[in-house]
Amino acid sequence: MDVLGSLLDGFSVAFAPANLLYVVIGVSLGMVIGVLPGLGPAATIALLLPVTFGLDSATAIILLAGIYYGAYYGGTITSVLLRLPGEAASVVTAIDGYEMARQGRAGAALGISAIGSFLGGLVAVAGMVLIAPPLADIAVGFGPPEYVALAAVGLLLVTYLGTRSFSMSIISALLGLFLALVGMDPITGSPRFTLGIEDLRDGLNFVPIAMGLFGIGEVLFNLEGRAGAGVDRAKVGRILPTRADLRTSSGAITRGSLLGFLIGVLPGGGGVVSSLASYGVEKRVSKHPDAFGRGAIQGVAGPETANNASSTSAFIPLLTLGLPSNGVLALIFGALLLQGVTPGPDLITSHPDIFWGVIASMVLGNVVLLVLNLPLVGVFVQLLKVPVGVLAALTVLITMVGVFSVRNNVFDMYVVLAFGALGYLMRKAGLEPGPLVLAFVLGPIMETSFRQAMLISNGDPAIFVTRPVSGTLLGLAVLALLVPLVRKALRGRHKTAEQSGSPTKAGRP
Repeated sequence: MDVLGSLLDGFSVAFAPANLLYVVIGVSLGMVIGVLPGLGPAATIALLLPVTFGLDSATAIILLAGIYYGAYYGGTITSVLLRLPGEAASVVTAIDGYEMARQGRAGAALGISAIGSFLGGLVAVAGMVLIAPPLADIAVGFGPPEYVALAAVGLLLVTYLGTRSFSMSIISALLGLFLALVGMDPITGSPRFTLGIEDLRDGLNFVPIAMGLFGIGEVLFNLEGRAGAGVDRAKVGRILPTRADLRTSSGAITRGSLLGFLIGVLPGGGGVVSSLASYGVEKRVSKHPDAFGRGAIQGVAGPETANNASSTSAFIPLLTLGLPSNGVLALIFGALLLQGVTPGPDLITSHPDIFWGVIASMVLGNVVLLVLNLPLVGVFVQLLKVPVGVLAALTVLITMVGVFSVRNNVFDMYVVLAFGALGYLMRKAGLEPGPLVLAFVLGPIMETSFRQAMLISNGDPAIFVTRPVSGTLLGLAVLALLVPLVRKALRGRHKTAEQSGSPTKAGRP
């Protein structure tokens, strides 16, 4: 009954006129940036961080959350119509969605995506209501060793599951941890890695780093890749799946909802992982696996449902444990800190308006997205005709003005330019900026918790493995490190065996 009463209180927060307005603004903006390939929710949220300073804490997070899960809806449109994923999680949708569009069924693909995403989001919200409060109660008993282990697992899983190259992502995460050390030592008060620069004594500020990497860095990278590229308009047609489509997709939507929710709850889970997993499951359980890649509607319904469910349930570890699962949630984590709110087990009791208000706003946001997604697809397709150079110039202008407005500090403008260049070089080198930002956010938590744990144990590192929870979590972290190494070794051995056996096979009569 307490949960039901708290949820009703959350709806009262979400239905407040200002919050309801920002729900609509957030999900609409999310859809727009999802349609525009290359911009993405991370860049948009980074650019809007200065705007959230003047908002109430609950309103700010409602706005940013709407942008986050709204972008997954918008990314579907270009994936289906142009085989151009607006979001990384929509890459899988482009496989069968584009084939359906070529067969004149773009409307059905977009319609089933909207319906599946809506249902997946509702299932994830229901799961949040049931799981988040008891998880927060358990997390109250966590000490410094447990938080070190949780942060380590989150970092390793996000580098292993959410990015293309495990080794490159580890390098990116280590760079983020190093940058988190810049500034004053929290225990001794002595400066570290400041290079004698007075402005670095307080450490690097989160906002210019995020706005540089995801704002200017992404703009430079996408501007190079899409300079002079044009996009043709596509005919959408009727955006309503038939009854047969709904029957065929019902199983995929159900499985995608559950699978996406479970993957989103895991630290490091996310839309890319869940959509790939859902596509693999649907192809495996299908009676006609050969249809996948040729316009199978299950190949659209399952992944789209899963990625929206996971984007919603990913808020569970963020709000209850204080652990962001990916780069975008790390930005929202930073927005909460800038509002003077620390995500974690105490959030439900100390800031119930934020916790339950955000959950209730997700229900409203998914309803708004379903209402907007179907009739406005044609309008969003028009946005694809906006010249890339115009978008780039506006983004850089907003970035520089926004970063200066945070602290009125010119040094931050140099920082954002430096990290913009770094973000561009990282993308060129195949390094993902997401693990860097996540590590930068988690770095102070890991360092403080580690040093507290060592003080508690009088310098004995065994405290991390002798406590059941931290020991188990660190065991999982070690396993996450060993799995890619073992796989690589097995592939190398298998390849060697094939090469050594090929002459013998070739010489047989």
